Amino acid sequence: MFEILYILLNKEKISSKELAEKFEVSVRTIYRDIEVISGAGIPICMTQGRNGGISLLILFIV
Repeated sequence: MFEILYILLNKEKISSKELAEKFEVSVRTIYRDIEVISGAGIPICMTQGRNGGISLLILFIV
């Protein structure tokens, strides 16, 4: 799960399929991991569709 976070910090967006291939697990396992990460309070955004993917929700407060 830490590696998923590092990837999300370095990439703007990545698909669950790409993550599953990288870690040699199922897409469902990636969804479970993302759910755990989100439950820990890390803001993650998941969007569906052709240009969808998983990304960190970064908020800048000025």
